[in-house]
Amino acid sequence: MRARPLRRRLAVLATAALALPLALAPTPAAAESSDVTVTYVETSRWDNGYAGQLTIENASAAALDDWTVEFTLPAGTSITTAWNATLSVSGGVHTLRPPSWGAVVPAGSGYSIGWNGVHSGGETTPENCLIDGSPCSGGSGEPDGEPPTAPEGLTVTGTTATSVSLSWGEATDDVAVAGYEILSEGGVVRAVDADTLSATVAGLNPETSYSFTVRAYDTSGNRGPESGAVQATTEADDGGPSLPAEDLRVAYFTQWGIYDRGYLVNDLETSGSAEKLTHINYAFGNVNAGGECFMANQAGQGDAWADYGRSFTAAESVDGVADQWSQDLRGNFNQLRKLKEIHPDLKVNLSLGGWTWSEHFSDAALTPESRERMVSSCIDLYLRGNLPIFDGAGGPGSAAGIFDGIDLDWEWPGSEGHEHNTVRPEDKENFTALVREFREQLDALEAETGRGFELTAFLPADPEKIDLGFEMDRLMPDFDFITVQGYDYHGAWEDTTNHQSNLLPDPRDTGANVFSTETTVQAYLDRGVDPSDMVLGLPFYGRGWTGVAPGPEGDGLFQPSTGPAPGSYEDGIEDWKVIKDLPGFDLYRDDDLGTAWLYDGNTLWTYDDEVSMGQKTTWAVDNGLGGVMIWSIDGDDTSGSLITAVDAALR
Repeated sequence: MRARPLRRRLAVLATAALALPLALAPTPAAAESSDVTVTYVETSRWDNGYAGQLTIENASAAALDDWTVEFTLPAGTSITTAWNATLSVSGGVHTLRPPSWGAVVPAGSGYSIGWNGVHSGGETTPENCLIDGSPCSGGSGEPDGEPPTAPEGLTVTGTTATSVSLSWGEATDDVAVAGYEILSEGGVVRAVDADTLSATVAGLNPETSYSFTVRAYDTSGNRGPESGAVQATTEADDGGPSLPAEDLRVAYFTQWGIYDRGYLVNDLETSGSAEKLTHINYAFGNVNAGGECFMANQAGQGDAWADYGRSFTAAESVDGVADQWSQDLRGNFNQLRKLKEIHPDLKVNLSLGGWTWSEHFSDAALTPESRERMVSSCIDLYLRGNLPIFDGAGGPGSAAGIFDGIDLDWEWPGSEGHEHNTVRPEDKENFTALVREFREQLDALEAETGRGFELTAFLPADPEKIDLGFEMDRLMPDFDFITVQGYDYHGAWEDTTNHQSNLLPDPRDTGANVFSTETTVQAYLDRGVDPSDMVLGLPFYGRGWTGVAPGPEGDGLFQPSTGPAPGSYEDGIEDWKVIKDLPGFDLYRDDDLGTAWLYDGNTLWTYDDEVSMGQKTTWAVDNGLGGVMIWSIDGDDTSGSLITAVDAALR
């Protein structure tokens, strides 16, 4: 087990990024050559490796429904893995085509393709670029050697303990400005498009002085002179109210909670929940059929609009400032950045997988090459923050500094999960190897940036699933901590009512599978896990059945049902904030088991309220566990009643 630091590890600026725009020729559809360009950006470089991003910018009035980009690379440069496109190489010619799920470039928007590769110390910029057989030359094809002017009026508009916000005036060019680069200590630390005249550089150290300049580049790759430098000093890290050093309070924030549930990042602040947390796990990132982390805006694949495309109003925003269309980061990601500026000690990790997005994990973990490809793509996308351009947002480094690590939620290696999952007997060993690959690449990123990155995982309650999928003795040295499922012991997939999150076995339970938190925790202890490295999962929701007779005790428990109880979003499951206000129910409780349930003579809901949350949290503390985890924070009410009960039990 990696030691958890007692104080926040401070960040430094990332290594320089090299951005070189290329011109793109017209598509056969209708676009004029001057309306379509492509910009290449070397987003990061380390030892013999680098990360690059190619962005197709479509300023025409017609969507690009299909495209083929061909190019060669300088001697000594190669691509090892690419995402958001299908890559083939023949005779030194690299060909990019849309991925299997498609990649339409809307009119007035862009689409980014990323890759990792190997360099020999020189340029990595693609050469001899063609699109659909025509030269990559926006405009007349005449060489453009005139660089843009220097931006004027570079100003520091705000500082926090970990970030500096800047704005500047517009540069001019004889053809067109393609974007701006913010530089510090001789390297590019942010890049934004031509319509954006402001940016926030995140991931900085508190109480540290920095110097910044900005320069423009045009569609032919010419870089203009740098602006005059400005100095900025980050603020002191006061961290707000202090939390007990050893207690971890982890909450999952769901990407989709902003829709029907209407739970925004801002609700974490207005409810007082954020100050009671040490970690937020953002759920979820997806892995595609090629075994790579990727971004899409397509049902079942991804929701880039929620992640970084949606514009929040002033009333919806964490800091009361509305998003602007020109921002290179909007959506949940930008709100999380603002939340971290208010709470500098709060860590935000990106959770990969989940129940429905674990489909391709087995393939991604299968070989050393596939593991390297998956891990490098996830790090580039989320930790380096190189988001593909979507609806005007994204770009190199646009999400840098938001995420502090990766949370692995493969449900489940070596055993049954979602019906579409690939499951192999060797998943168990391959998961260990995948975790090792993550740890090695995260360590390399730490050495490169001077910033610490966490690695955690969500693991199952069922001892059988533990043995089928997890080599605990080999895994734990690479994890900062693990979160252990403390819920979903029973639900409406079974015909008989039962507890979903009981601390101890119920003597009344005569079923074939008797689950409890005590049984689960003991299973991990028996496999050598230190209790302080375990974080106990708590449910902010309940599970329900209908058609339930009272039974001999009159409370409906351990009785047959006719099916799942109706729920707001899915039958058989309901948020606590809804369950607590259901009329006509009687409340039952077992204080020894830390459980509560509601029953009205026909419908039964097993759930947790403030009392049972306090009981479960106290049990975790008394048994030496490292803290508690919540799935998911959007189940709480607007006052944060459940997280307040958890917080009180931890103090």
